[in-house]
Amino acid sequence: MSVIEEERVRGGVFKNINADDEDHQPTVIESLCMNCYKNGSTRLLFTKIPFFKEIIISSFTCPHCNWTNTEIQSAGRIQEQGVLYTLQVKTKQDMNREVVKSDSASTRIPQLDFEIPPFTQKGSLSTIEGLLDRAVAGLEQDQPIRKGTDPAVAEKIDEFIQRLKKLKEVEEEFTLIIDDPSGNSFIENPFVPQKDTALSVTYYNRTAEHNAALGIEVEEKQEDEKTGDDIDAMRNEVLVFNTNCPECNAPANTNMKLVQIPHFKEVIIMATNCDSCGHRTNEVKSGGATEELGTRITLHLTDPSDMSRDLLKSETCSVLIPELEFELGMAAVGGKFTTLEGLLKDIKDLIVSKNPFMCGDSFTADRAGKLELFGQKIDKIMAGEMDVHIILDDPTGNSYIQNVYAPDPDPEMKIEKYTRTFEQNEDLGLNDMKTEEYGEK
Repeated sequence: MSVIEEERVRGGVFKNINADDEDHQPTVIESLCMNCYKNGSTRLLFTKIPFFKEIIISSFTCPHCNWTNTEIQSAGRIQEQGVLYTLQVKTKQDMNREVVKSDSASTRIPQLDFEIPPFTQKGSLSTIEGLLDRAVAGLEQDQPIRKGTDPAVAEKIDEFIQRLKKLKEVEEEFTLIIDDPSGNSFIENPFVPQKDTALSVTYYNRTAEHNAALGIEVEEKQEDEKTGDDIDAMRNEVLVFNTNCPECNAPANTNMKLVQIPHFKEVIIMATNCDSCGHRTNEVKSGGATEELGTRITLHLTDPSDMSRDLLKSETCSVLIPELEFELGMAAVGGKFTTLEGLLKDIKDLIVSKNPFMCGDSFTADRAGKLELFGQKIDKIMAGEMDVHIILDDPTGNSYIQNVYAPDPDPEMKIEKYTRTFEQNEDLGLNDMKTEEYGEK
């Protein structure tokens, strides 16, 4: 049995980093030092990154030659999509942002024409400043040899190292780009629950080259001649798939059902229940095509009964509450078919109750106070004590709020149709999609 499997058997292995948690201590194993070939020790810590996922932090030390090495590995699976983080570093505070960089991620700073290619460094858990220090250390490693064999190249590298070190002073803004086709890299947003205007997160579909580099074999889908019959059968039964629990990775079952929402369209509801840890999730995906126009639904909450309205939030939908200056991006929470009260409870749990920044080393009184105040305002909204507007902005047009006056118009709800921007179509992968004259030469 592997170390990870042994730790999973003990239960609750992936926890938030907390210096006061005596039970959550590193696992120590004896390892061979690759520097002096004597035995040293490796410490493994299974932990969670706030608003991200589980990782394994490993640290090797050798008491004989004092050689050390630290790296991280993702404890989860390769994600369905790759991720591209673009951060505008404007102040010294930005240098303290936590960064997870996996083995497969590339790092670029366009202003210096600087790039760290994928698979040239081990994965790391650090900060922006630590990322720059690691790059400087890598360049300085062979400088004594270069100065003896090629002084001209060594001089140019010294100049470039000074430019990298100068970035830490943030005298001028610069851009940090982390592109990870595995989807397992991360840059912290220190302003949660508010949107980070300096940080852009884009998800994309991997190319065949990306899959080959990651060692993923994608099976070609065969055309099913009985698609219509299969869909009719799916409408009348619940399909069950074997999956793994996203919390403990134990075998679990996912149930899937096609459901017709009145006055709207057909959706696919998926629910996963884990018998090992009790974790339960549900997700909704649109069963139809992407609409020609995006949809922005604005509901003015005037009565506590509004909390019982049915609501469909697709995975591409953003949720805004202008009175709280709050925006939940489309990638933060998956698709949901619930009530308005259920959506607000999920938002409160995500931001307050299940927020890892409320405890451990990431805890600050100022941050905790802001999050507690935000939770109190959500409670007031659910109790009907606060006059607010809920906005669902879905560029695919696949989100919905129940109209309790149907088929008559709802006086408190406004539905706007709008044309998607080029950037929205790019995020949805529609710019490269050809649907007219397909297959013609």
